[in-house]
Amino acid sequence: MQMMIDFPGGSRVDAHFGDFTVPTDQPSATSKGSAPSPFDTFLAAIGACAGYYVLNFCQQRSLSTEGIRLMERTHRSQETGLVERIELEIQVPPSFPEKYHSALVNSAELCAVKKHLEHPPKFEVFTKAVEQAAVQKS
Repeated sequence: MQMMIDFPGGSRVDAHFGDFTVPTDQPSATSKGSAPSPFDTFLAAIGACAGYYVLNFCQQRSLSTEGIRLMERTHRSQETGLVERIELEIQVPPSFPEKYHSALVNSAELCAVKKHLEHPPKFEVFTKAVEQAAVQKS
């Protein structure tokens, strides 16, 4: 997969891939920003990914998802300020069959974003001069 990242103005940084654009914006002292920050978007991807697997589990078994939601909580280190723990709480209504509770957890554990964090990729960051006409969104 390839993404093109550009800077549409202010503190905005947008990611383009396929037919999609993911807008991000850094909040400032005077503004909340026009979109989530890149880091908040990253955190949202974790919960959304786990949610997809919970949704898929329920759909495969014709279980209603009404009243089901995930609550994601991040806990930061007081020393570094970095996230050191992420909780994903799957909330279900009382009518949801208890025999599926642990299976929902197992489904959420399949999240690809979570698995990549557990086994992170290597990063390579470099510069390359390109002609402006060669820059494309893809």
